[in-house]
Amino acid sequence: MTVMLEARNLVKHFGAVKAVNDISLTVEKGEVLGFLGPNGAGKSTTMKMLTGFLEPTSGSAHVASHNVADEPIAAKSVLGYLPEGAPAWADMTPASFLSFIADSRGLSGPEKSKAIEDAVQKVHISAVLNRPIETLSKGYQRRVGLAQAILHDPDVLILDEPTDGLDPNQKHEVRELIASMRAEKAIIISTHILEEVEALCTRAVIIDRGRVVLDGTPAELKARSNWNGAVSIQLGQDQLDAANDVLKGMAGLKSLKNRHDEKKATITLFPKDSADLLAPAQKALSKAKITYETIHVHEGRLDDVFRTVTHGDLGDGQSVDDIQSPKTGEDQ
Repeated sequence: MTVMLEARNLVKHFGAVKAVNDISLTVEKGEVLGFLGPNGAGKSTTMKMLTGFLEPTSGSAHVASHNVADEPIAAKSVLGYLPEGAPAWADMTPASFLSFIADSRGLSGPEKSKAIEDAVQKVHISAVLNRPIETLSKGYQRRVGLAQAILHDPDVLILDEPTDGLDPNQKHEVRELIASMRAEKAIIISTHILEEVEALCTRAVIIDRGRVVLDGTPAELKARSNWNGAVSIQLGQDQLDAANDVLKGMAGLKSLKNRHDEKKATITLFPKDSADLLAPAQKALSKAKITYETIHVHEGRLDDVFRTVTHGDLGDGQSVDDIQSPKTGEDQ
């Protein structure tokens, strides 16, 4: 496959804070990369360096083999970017804004008209085309931002929270749009919605405190979850103690947890070293003549993996993605 986007040892300092700490990654044509991390991990800062919006302290970014710093126009000509917050001129209408973006992209005449019409139809904003952007809902503003990102049919898309503020139907539409474009583009999506990663992404990278801590397909990440292969058994409360005694000595068992109310109880068995616990648990319970209502095996959970490999906020409430540039005073 063709590598369309590459970060090489990206580092970014804001004063004494190292927001991004030696991040390297590649995205190939046909890939949708989920870019994940807790608040303050450096996701938006990394994306701003990949797009040329922010200069790295060291390292480099490449779009379609173009060095973003050395060949900014060539790199940005094949790049579409939806920034955090989908910024746009508040007093412009979506129609005038997209016309301006098309002019900036060098589109004119019938080509310009068709590009705008296609983008408007893809993100479903025809009903608000002539309303000031400042009067639009957050969801519509997000879709206007997405329209400008895809307007010139770029080879590479970098989308920071593309479904933020959208209702469930709108999220579904945007996910379908991204899926329809995947084969011909390289796409990065920053998101906090883990179900979006499972639904859309061919690969996911998790960063924490400016570093890559995990990189793999959603299935590979879920396989690292404590819940992968766990077995839950529902049974009567009166059977709980006897079942615990039988199960707690099973080979391959890492831990055992109980959850119960006055009548029902659930025992969950967590495996050690990917051990298969289903058949041994059924055999042990049968031998002890302990009856149960249901038994099932769990898949791994992305949220469990995410919590395991990340450490949350910086500790003082400050997010590195919110630190202002000492040079410009603008949100970097």
